[in-house]
Amino acid sequence: MAGPTGRGGSLGAALGGLLRSQVTPRHRLSSYTAKHWHAQLSQLTATHRGHQALEDAGLHVTTRTLVNWLSDPEYNIRRGHRDLIHTAYENAAVVPAEPIPDRFRRGQFEISGLVKTGDDERERGNRRAAPLRIDGSRGYWDAIEELWLAGELTDQDFEDHFIDDIIVADIGEGTDGWEFPGSAYAVELR
Repeated sequence: MAGPTGRGGSLGAALGGLLRSQVTPRHRLSSYTAKHWHAQLSQLTATHRGHQALEDAGLHVTTRTLVNWLSDPEYNIRRGHRDLIHTAYENAAVVPAEPIPDRFRRGQFEISGLVKTGDDERERGNRRAAPLRIDGSRGYWDAIEELWLAGELTDQDFEDHFIDDIIVADIGEGTDGWEFPGSAYAVELR
């Protein structure tokens, strides 16, 4: 039975698509677009997440003060309070990435596409050649996960770290390192 598959124009793009199909990446909520402090405060006070963000940002005022601020958009509040509201708003707008699941880290990856090591360059995952099979459980996922959680895992970074930290840990350096010079890849997780 086939497992989830990521596809892309590079190995990194295919891996990224596969990971994003399994867990939610760090992202910004599209509903957080307010610019004025009053609109931001109104949106923040409407949810538990928003109240928590205000508290985390260090805005500690009484309920009466909040009611006064919310009842009048022209209310004159200190710049420091406006800055705290803005910080809370920006923090509440970002949804953290889910950690990379163990099923992914310990999975068996089947890579289809052009694979090169030294002088050996061939299309894998077709009738003539099996996909390149990689055991993810032997790899070192720390760098990949750190970039993922920070929202900074680019396709190129994913490909580079996957080669260096996962492929090499599983099957070694290859003849002259590993390259994936093709323009279409599929990565299946088993």
